[in-house]
Amino acid sequence: MTAAALRPLGEIGQRLQVLVAAPATPADAPELLALGEDVLRHWVLAKGLEPTHGEREGFRLLALHRQGADGDPSFNACRETCRELAWHYNLLTLQPASEGEQDGRSKQARMMALVANHLFLFISGKLETEALGEFCCSSRPLRTGVDAGGAAGSE
Repeated sequence: MTAAALRPLGEIGQRLQVLVAAPATPADAPELLALGEDVLRHWVLAKGLEPTHGEREGFRLLALHRQGADGDPSFNACRETCRELAWHYNLLTLQPASEGEQDGRSKQARMMALVANHLFLFISGKLETEALGEFCCSSRPLRTGVDAGGAAGSE
């Protein structure tokens, strides 16, 4: 797939379901990272922006998240999800596996698939319901309620 080609969001979701259901392998890491980038590209395009080709901390995924979060504090709810996806990618691709570590690496690959799917679910949900993620501690309505009325949820 070329850098310009963008899979439809539904196709990304279907592929993630296949990867989540299948036995995970470290070889899935590049595809899972690419799927995460594609989901973020959908978000950036939905905001009417051209997706960046730059990187942040060595990952386009993180640069796309930063671009997508600009002006939308609720989008920061998935920042750690993006960072975790990049972290699992590094664990699976930069560290050589010793013979006794295969089970652990399979578990890391499984977790990476679940994290990529979580990112997909959040962003696809946010594309449908813009307010999704406003429960986050970085949300202005939550902070305003705490600042104006004392403790959050106090009567």
